Amino acid sequence: MIRVVVADDQGLIRAGFRSLIDSEPDLEVVGEAGTGREALDVVRAKRPDVVLMDIRMPDGDGLWATEQIAADPGLASVHVVIVTTFELDEYVARALKAGASGFLVKDTEPVDLLRAVRVAVAGEALLSPGVTKRLLDQVVAGRAPVDDSHLAVLTDREREVLRLVGRGLTNQEIGAELFLSPLTAKTHVSRIMTKLAARDRVQLVVIAYETGLVP
Repeated sequence: MIRVVVADDQGLIRAGFRSLIDSEPDLEVVGEAGTGREALDVVRAKRPDVVLMDIRMPDGDGLWATEQIAADPGLASVHVVIVTTFELDEYVARALKAGASGFLVKDTEPVDLLRAVRVAVAGEALLSPGVTKRLLDQVVAGRAPVDDSHLAVLTDREREVLRLVGRGLTNQEIGAELFLSPLTAKTHVSRIMTKLAARDRVQLVVIAYETGLVP
């Protein structure tokens, strides 16, 4: 059973998310929060697998709460999926760098929200296409190219896998591209994350862009 916490300052949205999630046999909502501080408290108490985190909440917003969760070693198994408005908040890049595992717009289709929860637990990430482009534009805008010498720890195959992760491919798609099994692709991704000290695939996407692997 995948355990979920819903954090949003609007009760109607929380109720809608809870109804949707609890309708699935493998998902359950174990807690709710209406502020950033409440979200952090609930996450520490419940230790969920996934948090659906709104950005704009009172008393410590969702970005602050995400940073606190990502910085706590005891919460390393908790995956935060940011749920934002269509107009991407300029501060979402902070959440990505802190370790958010996905980004969705609030008007996303229900099936994509459910998929995001399951994908996050599997160690991958689901990013709304519009959010992805604008987010990465923010991450790399105005920056000088980052020294890619730290990629020397990667094998040629791992660099190729990282490039494909940067393009947004799943393990199955990477396997098809490189004639590998999805399990082998997943193993490569896990090794890359360990070597580059990346929390999840979202951070690998940023690294791929920052180092020029993905233009």
